[in-house]
Amino acid sequence: MLILVLLGAGGIVAWSQIGVMGAEKAPLAAVRENPAITVDDAEQGIVLAPADGDSEIGLVFVPGAKVDPWAYAAILQGVAEGGVTVVITRPWLNLAFFDPRPLDSFTSAAPDVDVWAVGGHSLGGVRACQLAADADALVLFGSYCANDLSGTDLAVLSLAGSEDGLSTPAKISDARGNLPADADLVEIDGASHASFGDYGPQAGDGTPSISDDEMHATVTELLGAFLSEDALAAAG
Repeated sequence: MLILVLLGAGGIVAWSQIGVMGAEKAPLAAVRENPAITVDDAEQGIVLAPADGDSEIGLVFVPGAKVDPWAYAAILQGVAEGGVTVVITRPWLNLAFFDPRPLDSFTSAAPDVDVWAVGGHSLGGVRACQLAADADALVLFGSYCANDLSGTDLAVLSLAGSEDGLSTPAKISDARGNLPADADLVEIDGASHASFGDYGPQAGDGTPSISDDEMHATVTELLGAFLSEDALAAAG
């Protein structure tokens, strides 16, 4: 029995390391060269912060299953430029469900930030929903909640892609009842599941018709407005 358990555990570990979708080089290089932000490969995660150090709002972001966390740096750098400190987590075994760490394990990367949103892409968004009780807001990229948050006063922004072949708009709509009544659901025309990161095509996904630059700009605009001090104050 012990041998079977060890073999099973070893198999899970091996599977979690095979087929990890890596960050595309060009978008990541642009992040590293961006003078408007700082990039810190910290113990808590990848920290993107405004270069002037003026940040009062933070976002803990959980990657999708078997996606390199660096693949989300380019799409999130825009909100960091706007004053939001972003902490991209590194889920254990590259799968958010195997990572039991609480939210403060990641917010400790920026102890001077008082207001925190939690978010994630795909499976990372499902995990973010589980951490949302300790946050001020929730952000979903091509994802939905499996737990019921409908009775909370949590501010929620849910972004879907019209061409998403995995977390389809229909699946996101079906799970709408788990979110507060005033949650903001936005469908981005032409976006696929993989449009929410920079890691290349993904099996089972749709074909995007939106360019990477346009996708980044759209997410920056929507997420930046949602994470503004006035917006979160009004929601709270």
